[in-house]
Amino acid sequence: MSIAEIKETKSNLIAWIEQLSDSNMLTVLDSLRNSEQDGDWWDNLPEWQKQHINEGIEDEENGRVISSEEFWKNLKNG
Repeated sequence: MSIAEIKETKSNLIAWIEQLSDSNMLTVLDSLRNSEQDGDWWDNLPEWQKQHINEGIEDEENGRVISSEEFWKNLKNG
């Protein structure tokens, strides 16, 4: 990402945040901001969560995935 793209992204995010009224979204964003100060979020995850994430990555690497369209279609019909 170029410096100009970074500046534009920051500007767009600031404008979006200023218009937010959803307190849940603001809480999520604040948590994200605070988590950056606490070091790498990965280090704070329990082992079972790390294992699930790694399994998901392995599934993707081995082609064991479906599109979001297929997922929602299956969910709707299931």
